[in-house]
Amino acid sequence: MKFGVCEQTLHSRLGPMAVVESGYRTAKLGGADSFWLPDHLNNLLPQSLMTTKHSGAAKWIPNIDAVVEPWTALGYLAGRHRYQRPLLGTAVTDTGRRNPAVTAQAAATLHLMTRGRTILGIGTGEREGNEPYGVDWSKPVARFEEAMATIRALWDSNGQLVDRDSEWFPLKNASFRLPPYKGKWPEIWIASHGPRMLRATGRYADAWFPVGIVSPEQYGEGLQKVREAADDANRDPQSITPANTQFVVTGRSSDEVDEALNSVLIRAFALNIPAWAWAEHGVQHPLGENFGGFQDILPQTFDEQSALAYAAAVPTSLIKQFVLTGTPDEVVDRISVWREHGVRYPVLINASSMQEKLSRGLKAALPFVQILRRIRKM
Repeated sequence: MKFGVCEQTLHSRLGPMAVVESGYRTAKLGGADSFWLPDHLNNLLPQSLMTTKHSGAAKWIPNIDAVVEPWTALGYLAGRHRYQRPLLGTAVTDTGRRNPAVTAQAAATLHLMTRGRTILGIGTGEREGNEPYGVDWSKPVARFEEAMATIRALWDSNGQLVDRDSEWFPLKNASFRLPPYKGKWPEIWIASHGPRMLRATGRYADAWFPVGIVSPEQYGEGLQKVREAADDANRDPQSITPANTQFVVTGRSSDEVDEALNSVLIRAFALNIPAWAWAEHGVQHPLGENFGGFQDILPQTFDEQSALAYAAAVPTSLIKQFVLTGTPDEVVDRISVWREHGVRYPVLINASSMQEKLSRGLKAALPFVQILRRIRKM
């Protein structure tokens, strides 16, 4: 079972790359096969809660919306750690605010720099990184499908000029002449959830890479749909890697984990879980019964009072269902359940640092590494 580590792209008082470097070294220490960075202009957590009153990490990261650009950061890592071999990827890049030709160029460039160790994680993106910046958010899936077709057309052009009609990204005498590395382009890992996106995954993806906001059973059902779509597209269904992204809250004991789960920021994180999942716990999402979670949230607009009220409404059972919580043994047991339903490549994000006590967040780093090392043995 292969696995990866994803780290937040937070600028800190220690510099723009300190958090990223720390995550990369954790991935190496835990024996991870890959290292990933998200692609956001701001955070999916409310900045109004990033104060020392609510988070110990605020001393070092005063502004949670100050995030660095991932392709630049990955290029930095590739140059600084040129003799190390983990794959580097985005989890995930956006087809809303990025022209697909630029994405194709960025991924191909990093692939050449890393001698074939780049993965293009890609998805529709989220409202918070598009709509506030003037990007039309009315048809994110249609835009995504056209972006994928554009990237494939450019990569498969063999340097010939490309003409392609498209509502979103028409090509006219478009040239793409960067070469693949030893005849291979970066793998494409698609973050998808809805039926139309699952079909697109079957057509275009080398891996299915959703965020773990479904149950293991629902994951297995989605994987079957992806494989059926691949078969319909005359692709080998088994060639698509079953991956996912999972958030982890861990500690040295159950008491430490329970303490972390009561932290305001970790509870506020659950606002990114869609309303249908809240309803399964007998609670309406504070932002509405049809709220789409991380794809719809605009956390930069929440004042402190509103954010605290929203966080207080979160049932702990909801967090425990959709976040891998517990001691290392408990987390690994839960990953085993996901494996039983098809996952073969989890990518883990250590969310333990979001808790109120900085010392607890720092101490959770060791249990997280223990989780990584135990996955290696699965």
